[in-house]
Amino acid sequence: MFILPLRSLMRMSHNEDKPITYGDVFFVSSEVSSETISAEDASIMQSVESVALGHVPRGGPASLMQSAASQNERMGVVDTKDFATERGVTVSQVEVGGTRLVSESVGGEVVAQYIYPSGAADEERSTRYPTTGVQEDAVTVGEALEAVALKPEGNKPIEQSDAAAIQAAEARATGRSEVVPGGVGAEAQCAASINAQTDDKTTLRDVLKDATSKLIEDKAAKREDAEGVVGAEIRNTLDLATHPGGVAASITTASDLNEF
Repeated sequence: MFILPLRSLMRMSHNEDKPITYGDVFFVSSEVSSETISAEDASIMQSVESVALGHVPRGGPASLMQSAASQNERMGVVDTKDFATERGVTVSQVEVGGTRLVSESVGGEVVAQYIYPSGAADEERSTRYPTTGVQEDAVTVGEALEAVALKPEGNKPIEQSDAAAIQAAEARATGRSEVVPGGVGAEAQCAASINAQTDDKTTLRDVLKDATSKLIEDKAAKREDAEGVVGAEIRNTLDLATHPGGVAASITTASDLNEF
């Protein structure tokens, strides 16, 4: 795997009081460069890489950000502002002549681009961080839900259709037909009900950013799971359609990746 363009992490070995920022790790603009890299930022990048690529690349942005965040925590300079959460993270890829070009961005700025020669991507998949209780290379229902929170669509106020889709996803992950008290489905339903009566809206990001930890069980997303979630979402919309980039779309993407 060939990666461009990453800065040297020499500063991370120094004993300095200043936090490690995006500018210390990546070639980015002045606006982004001064932002501190937090553990939450690193976790978000890891989740997005997992969902988009099916693995976490060795030496890629997520692993570099995790190292920087760990160093910041050891120095006691943790920033309460999570830049990646606020500005968003994206991972895109395109196939050209048997070669895969991947671009990763934070806050709309590209932090890394890398190229997989033909066949290398499959080898890299084996490095993905394992998830308890599921096959190592699978994207779970919980991870797919969290992926919604990491995209611009995460700013969407929760509606009844979103709550129904989240409840269906939770049921698929846990194998339980009833709503789990205190679970992500119950929280989504409560948010949808309150949103219908107030201008201070709860968003998909508010509910789904830590969806995995709210699931009492999790599993690899499969085609039948996606179909169930899609059905729940469209039954609760006026136009009988899913929301672009929403819950159903994310579960469908996860199931497609798992079948790849």
